[in-house]
Parts: sequence; C-alpha cells; structure tokens
Amino acid sequence: MRGDDIAERMVNFSVEILRFVRSIPKTSNGKHMESQLFRAATSCGANYEEARGAESIADFIHKLSVASKEIREAHYWIKVILRSESGNIEQAKRICAEADELGAILTSSIKTAKKRKSRIGTGEMNRD
Repeated sequence: MRGDDIAERMVNFSVEILRFVRSIPKTSNGKHMESQLFRAATSCGANYEEARGAESIADFIHKLSVASKEIREAHYWIKVILRSESGNIEQAKRICAEADELGAILTSSIKTAKKRKSRIGTGEMNRD
C-alpha cells in the first residue's frame, strides 16, 4: 500500500470519527469518551503526515510509532464506547475494524523501516 493511500485512509478515519462522535450522548461520561477518542483518532493521521515528511529514518520510525500509539488509543476508546453501548454501535464496529487495519499497517511499516535502517544505517530518507 502506498503512502498516499494510507494518508487518505487516515483522513477518512478522522472524518468518520468526527461524524461518529455526534452520536455519543452528551453526558459527562460521553463528553469524556468523545474528547479522548477525537483527540487520539485525529492525532494518528497528523502524526502519519509528519512521518511522511521525516528528515531521517530514525525520525520516520519515531513519528510512525507515535501514530501507532495514537491509533491504539483510539481503538481503546472505541471499544469502551462499544461496551458501554454509547453512540451508534454499527458505526463504532466499522470504525473499530478500520482502526485495527490501520494499526496493522503502521506496525508493518515500522518493522519495514527498522529493517531498512539496520541495512543502511541512520542516514537520510530514501524518497523512492
């Protein structure tokens, strides 16, 4: 999968989260879950974009790792929302599945980048 394709999925994920959080009840618990999910879910895409502009392989790996942590946190909050039966359950299930896939993509990208780093050292990014 190409970087542009992943970036587009990240944007779509963020937009889907924006739409989903509207369905979460505006109770104190709901507002907390909404805020946490919104922050983590939109941050993963922003960090992915930062990784795409990284200045070195080490920087790329670091920023991808941050994006991976944020998608894991978003996944956590989606599961909490699902289990508490808050918000649109069917939409939450779809979002949860996409978070799983994006997390797997990021994990794979990190592993590939670490292998490349070990082969070529810590030099500048190869922009092939």
